[in-house]
Amino acid sequence: MTTHGRQVELLYFPECPHWQVADERLREVASRLGLTIEYQLVTSAEDAERVSFRGSPTILIDGVDPFAVGDEPIGLSCRIYRTPDGYAGSPTTAQIAAALGADRSGDALI
Repeated sequence: MTTHGRQVELLYFPECPHWQVADERLREVASRLGLTIEYQLVTSAEDAERVSFRGSPTILIDGVDPFAVGDEPIGLSCRIYRTPDGYAGSPTTAQIAAALGADRSGDALI
């Protein structure tokens, strides 16, 4: 799977502290893959509905939320992710790399 030309977005609202952890992890993987991250600040319930915001942080890859399991509520809230170490406010770096089609080191898989 190639990663070139992928659209990567981080949707967030500033009151949730978890978006900064997700941003750090996402930037680590994206920089290894040569990807640019677009940021979208969600500030109202109307914005959340319009972009199907499932909580902060939400990572979209080519417009798709690879971490959605289907029961996340839409709205201005902090989001919880299932990780190998239990529930957390952000996916792990390895989970983000896998969602972007990279191995644990962030190198693209072919």
